[in-house]
Amino acid sequence: MDVVNLTLIDIAPRDHQAAGPARELGCADPTPAESPLSMPTQTLFRFDARDRRRWAAPHLARTPWLARLVTFGGGLALAAYGGHEMYKVIDVGGVTTLKWALLVLFVLNFSWIALSFASCVVGFLALLRSRRPPPPPASLTARTAVVMPIYNETSSRVFGALQAIFEDVEATGLGAHFDWFLLSDTTNPDIWIAEERAFAAIRRRLGPAARVYYRRREKNTSRKAGNIADFVSRWGGAYAHMVVLDADSLMAGATIVQLAAAMEQDPDAGIIQTLPLVINRNTLFARVQQFAARIYGPVIAAGLSAWMGRDGNYWGHNAIIRTAAFASHCGLPTLNGRPPFGGHILSHDFVEAALIRRAGYAVYIIPTLRGSYEESPPSLIDLSVRDRRWCQGNLQHIRVLFAHGFHLASRQHFLTGIFGYLTSPLWLAQLLVGIALVFQASYFRPEYFTSQFTLFPIWPRFDAERSLDLFALTMGILLAPKVFGLIIAMIDGETRRGSGGVFMLLVSFLFEIVMSALLAPIMMLIQTGHVAHILFGFDTGWDPQRRDDGSVPFKAIVRRHRSHVAMGALSLIAGLLISPSLVAWMSPTIAGLILAIGISWATSQRWFGLVFRRAGVLVTPEETTTPRIARRANALSRILARAGEDTASGLEAIHANPELRAMHESWLPPHQPRQRGQITSDRAVAEAKLADAETIEDAIAWLSRGERLVVLSDRALIAMLARLPHRGAGERAPEPGSRDAAKAERLAS
Repeated sequence: MDVVNLTLIDIAPRDHQAAGPARELGCADPTPAESPLSMPTQTLFRFDARDRRRWAAPHLARTPWLARLVTFGGGLALAAYGGHEMYKVIDVGGVTTLKWALLVLFVLNFSWIALSFASCVVGFLALLRSRRPPPPPASLTARTAVVMPIYNETSSRVFGALQAIFEDVEATGLGAHFDWFLLSDTTNPDIWIAEERAFAAIRRRLGPAARVYYRRREKNTSRKAGNIADFVSRWGGAYAHMVVLDADSLMAGATIVQLAAAMEQDPDAGIIQTLPLVINRNTLFARVQQFAARIYGPVIAAGLSAWMGRDGNYWGHNAIIRTAAFASHCGLPTLNGRPPFGGHILSHDFVEAALIRRAGYAVYIIPTLRGSYEESPPSLIDLSVRDRRWCQGNLQHIRVLFAHGFHLASRQHFLTGIFGYLTSPLWLAQLLVGIALVFQASYFRPEYFTSQFTLFPIWPRFDAERSLDLFALTMGILLAPKVFGLIIAMIDGETRRGSGGVFMLLVSFLFEIVMSALLAPIMMLIQTGHVAHILFGFDTGWDPQRRDDGSVPFKAIVRRHRSHVAMGALSLIAGLLISPSLVAWMSPTIAGLILAIGISWATSQRWFGLVFRRAGVLVTPEETTTPRIARRANALSRILARAGEDTASGLEAIHANPELRAMHESWLPPHQPRQRGQITSDRAVAEAKLADAETIEDAIAWLSRGERLVVLSDRALIAMLARLPHRGAGERAPEPGSRDAAKAERLAS
């Protein structure tokens, strides 16, 4: 059913009625009574193995030795074979220094793809054997908090998604076991007020019995990890488990209930992770990611689940966590030194998984559990912004790799993340060394007789036939996980039909391979730049992620990719001067770089992605039959966006609406007396500007973003703001979007 054709009855919540006037609901406490839980900071390099708890259910603690033997033994054997063949390729006529460099770089890169291939073989076999999700539970006994950390997000999207998830859990009949928390770290004053208005509205729609809560931190210390830690420290004692979502997460009610049941049935479980599928993507770039995650992701996840067993990893969202265990063992330390390698731990999820596993709790994935969704960046530029932060977080794990007491599998997870970013500069170095060898053979006189005594000269040659065989092997290993995913998709009737049938599935498969080949060299240079920036000591910061499908300005695309185009052009010219065969060998890399601006622009266009969707290319089952939770969330988000509150001025809203102002002030933390002589510059300037302003329009025009945040955090400054008149007739101007807000409220409830 198309979400556009939903009736008002479909959109309204079925189980709750609006309760009480808005004023009474709005001024109520947005959080429940606190139930503190101590969360001590952990020491990474001191741990006594005797402190590790014993398994409460040892019959569940089976180590998957066979899967690990196939994954690591098979990967090692394949890497050794590839290294041996590469040595034979370069050994014709003797091995020079450049040839040794080429061999080392090849072995490092080949080992990475060999290990990934072996893991996917295990995942492929596991999926052939069983793809059944766990059965739904009949009852639950413990209380679970569903927490959604948000940071400068669009309120209509966040609150629409939360309401959809809430209603889906209620539909299971087990909603009484769940409480809901929106944990805001928002620093944008307009978005802050939009969140408060959206929260008051969702309480009116769902009623006070819904147990939906909202908390905003004044300082977003330690970012998302600190946000979760603040929740655990203040309210964690009331909940046996917590389901952690991202701002772009969606989880079906049955999925959340199944996670809670799995945690109750496994007393040793510390973290249970789901496999989120990508949905709601429209740009061509995001659709390529969405198709790849849907078709190839299950094979990768099944392989990881098989060899990790109960020594798994945590991806930071769409997972359930045992709250007391997390509080006792996952308090993150601050690393010595300055960013990018010191300071707060950015990729906290890997470290939290390692810490809770060190304490004696299991961490594992349920790859067959459906109903877990997320979104992906809409463009190559948006991906590069997020990827730089992930790059810094993973390279930062070098500092914790050798922490005491960590399980060997946890160290493998760290190495996987670290090496996942180092492969790009290693690949680039391998290409450059290969070019240098060809250049040396073409333009420099070979060193026929070395310093070592030989009867015959050393000719700079390669074994061409063996090198072609090795190239074919490398490409086969690279493409095999995709082929495994394609086979599983064709075997599964639902996936096959939902992707357009066998023919369209094959077309999408081939198109995704071509797009990935063109995007790969661009991402190689982007990630190499990220690694270089971080190694030179530059911190990435933490900018909010763009989640819509709006196109990136063409000027921004040109600025970002002009160096990539220049690199591609230089490679083409140099290759033609050195050897035409070199150009043929490097043609996929050269083509991707030369076309970087065009590829980035075209793949970021929403309309272009929709053309492919209408043609049936890159279609996934979740598009053919949109999950109910996604239809509901999308419909609610559109309705709530009509109110215009997402982009409204927070100062104007607080000034125009006395009830909103009273509610906002009641939610501010208790007043802390200021010590004499301690005056922040933002507050002093904000107070001076408010004193100088003659109208509210003056204040809005003069106050900077930081000063607006100070005004909205200070009751005295809010009072000064409220006394300002409007320019002109002296009458209060109508609140921006008030008619739309009222209409949207009627539609949603």
